[in-house]
Amino acid sequence: MGGTVELRGPDLTGGVDASDVADGGMLLGHAGGEPVLLARRGRQLFAVGATCTHFGASLADGVLVGDEVRCPMHHACFDLRSGRASAPAFNPVACWKVDERGGKVFVAEKLAVTEPRLVDGTLPKRVVVVGGGAAGHAAVDTLRREGYGGAITLVTADPSAPYDRTNVSKDYLAGNAPEEWMPMRPIEAYAADRIDLRLGQAVVSVDTKARAVHLASGEAIAFDALLVATGADPMKLAVPGSDLPHVMYVRSLADSRAIIDKSKSATRAVVVGASFIGLEVAAALRARGLEVHVAAPDPPLVRVLGTEVSDFVRRLHEEHGVVFHIGATAQEITGRGVTLSDGTSIDAGLVVVGIGVRPSVGLAEAAGLVVDRGVVVNAHMETSVPGIYAAGDIARWPDARTGRTLRVEHWVVAQRQAQTAARNMLGRRERFADVPFFWSQHYDVAINYVGHAETVDRVEVAGSLADRGAVVVYREAGKIVAVATIGRDRASLEAQELLAQDDQAGLEKLLT
Repeated sequence: MGGTVELRGPDLTGGVDASDVADGGMLLGHAGGEPVLLARRGRQLFAVGATCTHFGASLADGVLVGDEVRCPMHHACFDLRSGRASAPAFNPVACWKVDERGGKVFVAEKLAVTEPRLVDGTLPKRVVVVGGGAAGHAAVDTLRREGYGGAITLVTADPSAPYDRTNVSKDYLAGNAPEEWMPMRPIEAYAADRIDLRLGQAVVSVDTKARAVHLASGEAIAFDALLVATGADPMKLAVPGSDLPHVMYVRSLADSRAIIDKSKSATRAVVVGASFIGLEVAAALRARGLEVHVAAPDPPLVRVLGTEVSDFVRRLHEEHGVVFHIGATAQEITGRGVTLSDGTSIDAGLVVVGIGVRPSVGLAEAAGLVVDRGVVVNAHMETSVPGIYAAGDIARWPDARTGRTLRVEHWVVAQRQAQTAARNMLGRRERFADVPFFWSQHYDVAINYVGHAETVDRVEVAGSLADRGAVVVYREAGKIVAVATIGRDRASLEAQELLAQDDQAGLEKLLT
């Protein structure tokens, strides 16, 4: 994030042969001292910034899907015509004018950014967003980028402005991401965009008839459109001593800071739970030099990723010094350590619990919204009450590909659902149809996962997990419904689009 960008490829202002850019192809070059990606769709040529505005990955290593280029790192998307970004990126890439003459292609001047303007009198006058996580930030950002000029209020119980929650258990906790990386945008940007940011304020009720949210302070804020994005809460450990001050959870930036502070005096930590969060915490604490023990009833991630990947993840952590206690659960915590169900006692100055989360649906349920293992929304992310939307960890939406209703706890899904909801507040009637995607970081190994598998009857691995280059497919009733990759970022992008098209023949080719 930041730093000098190396210029590679030809100077596109001097021209390249038109034959160098085939239909559906991309060419990396530069113009005016900036990396530029030249792409062709049919007879049309496009030139856009070649660096992802999320984490700085090269878009030349991504793929073209329709009129979008997709980033290989975290699957951000950029429109070739406008440069508009889709989460997890928000800032657009620049666009350049392209000329084709005499069998050559030239990248000319950079195009001016066209700011959208909305004048429809049916637009809501005031939008309120409850929740400052991934979905909440994405909603208010999208409303302004789409040209909405009405009042926006973002209310969050978190004392911090929206931040990169993925790094709470990853690089920030490990000490690899500095403090300035965490905010989703500078605090002053909210005022500049006329977003009324209410930090550390809890919404206690929603009056769907009066169209107002009520804060714990007693204040009522009226709305014409509302997004409920209250996220999920960590499941609490219920054993003797679980309320001691050195027993911590990691959900918020404040949680991560507290763990970092405690890790300075602790030499050994016990992580209760081998979930994604639990294992990311284990990796982060090892990076900080602590001895780490992980206690869990099941092998790490086995229910989600299968035995093969579970074994790989366990070996990876053991290579970094993590000690596993599989089949054991925490039975008691004292000021000195943890006693496990198998009788093992572990002295530890820090205990971190990562045993899962529950969707925070209490506010929605009390407001009378339909709740069924999450807040029920339609394909437009609208709840059972018109004008009220839900997104993120609480939302259960109809998946057009499978015919099921899904609720997942993925950062990028939450952001894109909120972007869809925001545009629908503005009358777009856009359907949310994205294939779910998430990533998990363990030391220098990233696991990308696309799709959603509720029950798996077969897991197949192509490539080598041991060599950190593999594609893993998950089947339900013979069909490939999800794909995990390690060291195969492009394959992950391709799999996501193949799943979107239900192209089983294409998915099968990933195994060859």
